[in-house]
Amino acid sequence: MRITGRRENRDGQEVLVLTRKFRAGIEDVWAAVSDPDRMRRWIGTWSGDPAAGSIAFRMTAEGDDVPEEVYDIESCEPPGRFAVRSRAAAPFSEDGSGERVHWALRVDLVEKDGVTTLTFVQALADGPLGPDMVASVGPGWEYYLDRLVAAMDGTDVDAVAWSDYESGSAAYRALFTD
Repeated sequence: MRITGRRENRDGQEVLVLTRKFRAGIEDVWAAVSDPDRMRRWIGTWSGDPAAGSIAFRMTAEGDDVPEEVYDIESCEPPGRFAVRSRAAAPFSEDGSGERVHWALRVDLVEKDGVTTLTFVQALADGPLGPDMVASVGPGWEYYLDRLVAAMDGTDVDAVAWSDYESGSAAYRALFTD
């Protein structure tokens, strides 16, 4: 797997940044990443009233057993930007024994000449958890963003196979190891 993510420091915080380009207008891409019905095609869905400041999000692409998580909306500026933070700190490790982290996510959209660039940013935990966390979430976000590309292109989202992304863990860990 070729990784497309990059490491950045934004305001003193280590972040993972991934981009994708779409031959589509910004409004169409905005709908794909914010409308619950369109999101269901590639990642999950949400419920609630964003005007109240939070939503409940559930990843449907991982099966029916995944619980809803509440995300507080830190900013929402249609059709160009939104940022959310998980309300509950989730255990990072697969077995639930690791450090608990909040998921801080941001999406920025910019359109130029009929091409919309999506920039996805996830803040990472400080310290040794950073490389371990990115080894997991880096390939995961590659997978989900490629599912978004498929959904936008009208191709079979289920043809994007998770098994093609699992090998990216070592490369992502190396990217974030000093």
